[in-house]
Amino acid sequence: MGLRVVGAGFPRTGTTSLKVALERLLGAPCYHMTELLFGRLEDAMVWRDAYAGVMPDWRRFLAGYAAGVDWPMSQFWRELSDAFPDALVLLSRRENGERWYQSMDRTVLQGARGLARGDSGGGQPPGLATGTPEQDRARTEMARAMFAGAFGDSYDRDSVTAAYERHLAEVRATVPAHRLLEWQPADGWDPLCAALGLPVPDVPFPHEKGAEG
Repeated sequence: MGLRVVGAGFPRTGTTSLKVALERLLGAPCYHMTELLFGRLEDAMVWRDAYAGVMPDWRRFLAGYAAGVDWPMSQFWRELSDAFPDALVLLSRRENGERWYQSMDRTVLQGARGLARGDSGGGQPPGLATGTPEQDRARTEMARAMFAGAFGDSYDRDSVTAAYERHLAEVRATVPAHRLLEWQPADGWDPLCAALGLPVPDVPFPHEKGAEG
């Protein structure tokens, strides 16, 4: 199958809602952080190695998926857009950096700060699946690399918001216009369906509770 959509947006940009929406549109799974938090625990080792520069065979690793959004997928948007040259690059964002930071500060950054303090579990979400010791260790190592890759070692408002804005600018400057779709939660179905050449479903867009901050 191969990916039809490569998500390039940071967390807290409606990615949980996008996962549900894209699965409905494309009729196949969409890879999201929840995959390796609650299901595919072995994937943490693959992502940990990717952060260290050892890339998987993306087509084999993501076989069966039609799309991918959220971290860690979106931190590899360059590699994935090269591996799937016909895929749409979907840059999800919020209406402004301040609104995005407020949502991150209440959620994802709690985990980042926990890891930085050395807290056990790093503020990971309730219900987190437990794997083998190697899988759990790989997940923690992956999380450290993920946060460091995005923000370095600074989690204050100015540093984090600047990293978000740099990311948006980098994707916009790199991806050809015909492959890039910028999207925010209020946009709903229409731009997604237009970019993918699909009809708009006759159901409301799935704004998942808590997914957009």
